[in-house]
Amino acid sequence: MVDGVWLWLTLFAIGSTTILTRGSFVLGGEGARLPPALQRALRYAPAAALSALIMPDLLLDAGAFDPANPKLAAGIVVALAAVRSRSPWLPFIAGMGVLLLLRKGLGW
Repeated sequence: MVDGVWLWLTLFAIGSTTILTRGSFVLGGEGARLPPALQRALRYAPAAALSALIMPDLLLDAGAFDPANPKLAAGIVVALAAVRSRSPWLPFIAGMGVLLLLRKGLGW
């Protein structure tokens, strides 16, 4: 019985924290504006979050750094293709092609 109470209290605490932090901007209206410097800094948050998710997978192979990692080579090709062409499909196709070639074609 006690475990059920703690579970409900935890869920209530997490839910109320989420509602308060997200709702503060809605309820505060114009008075809850972020400073301009913080707004400029937050523009880089999506790119930072995406790189924090992708880079460990690109750099590590079986938990250790491996410079001959096919995922790292494919990631470099994707970055170069994205910079050179503004096409949304070319980086995807080039990266998958390099990854498949290195994994299946060259025996990695």
